[in-house]
Amino acid sequence: MVRYTLPQSPETILTVKGKDSAKAREEAMDQLMQLIDSDKLPTELQEGFGPKQFVEVKDMEDATSETEDAITEAIQILSNLASLKLKVMESREEALKIRAAIDILFTDEAVSAEEITSLKDGFKVLKNFAQANVRYREARSKAESARAILDEALQSPEAENKASKSAK
Repeated sequence: MVRYTLPQSPETILTVKGKDSAKAREEAMDQLMQLIDSDKLPTELQEGFGPKQFVEVKDMEDATSETEDAITEAIQILSNLASLKLKVMESREEALKIRAAIDILFTDEAVSAEEITSLKDGFKVLKNFAQANVRYREARSKAESARAILDEALQSPEAENKASKSAK
């Protein structure tokens, strides 16, 4: 359900099914026309009043739940970042050893079959590390906004009051 009001008459609330959309605003406009036709609208509207001039009425609970959803999503993003960082850190040392061993393939030195087999086994570790590292870097850039959302949510009202007083 979406609710609309008029800037000229905020006490008038028009309720329409669905979310805020052009269709919902048109339905609210139909309700408004019925109010005008039945002389139940407490104020006069200017000529040319249109659906875009409606003001959507949101409950404080709706705004709070949106904020809570953003905080929950931010925590999930940061948790994912922590998991990826741990995965990268755990496999980094072994992957770097394997990476250094790859150079032996590009020399004319004799290499044992055992060294080649060990190297081939290490490619899986190297691949997993490289993929985790790429995902970690991508997640880290996304997590910047999550951190900002969390920082804003963690600010105390006293800090906001001090900041607004010092800005004056």
